Amino acid sequence: MSRTIPSDLLTALSQAEVHPYYAVELGFDSGAVRLWTGYGDKTIDSNTYIGSGNLLSVSGLEEVSDLSAKSVSLSLSGIPASLIAIALTEPYQRREVKVYFGTTDTPTPVEVFSGLMNTMSIEDGGETGSIFLEVESKLVRLEKASNRRYTHENHQSRHSGDTFFSYVADLQDRDVVWGREKA
Repeated sequence: MSRTIPSDLLTALSQAEVHPYYAVELGFDSGAVRLWTGYGDKTIDSNTYIGSGNLLSVSGLEEVSDLSAKSVSLSLSGIPASLIAIALTEPYQRREVKVYFGTTDTPTPVEVFSGLMNTMSIEDGGETGSIFLEVESKLVRLEKASNRRYTHENHQSRHSGDTFFSYVADLQDRDVVWGREKA
């Protein structure tokens, strides 16, 4: 997938000294958790990202030209017990995750991945712990089978009062003459 990279980011990446970072936004029910791979707080699009230094790592980012579904691995180590509690108590599957890439010399990063949380494993060491999160691309939805049926009953469960499929059962055994009979 091609994307537009701002000219200021391209200029910063061509310099002799580059200070890159990743920023991650995890969408939980209680609110988004925003972290970045630097130190201190960073404001991106009027949202504050908490610096996690080298405790946050992003791996598996891959740019592909086809529509294959890829995944990204996030790991956060040495985190306080309060974040472990959020990870343990809140539902996380199918919640949105965005990963950004930028440099400290440019104001706005580029979104390099957007997906849904899939599996999370937690290693709790008492005071601190580690969280490992697998994030799947939204394209994974295209590979899963639909549970919907083309019946009147199934359609009513989604669109009450709509009679679109009400005659499908009657058509099952009906002979339909298609086109004009030859003379």
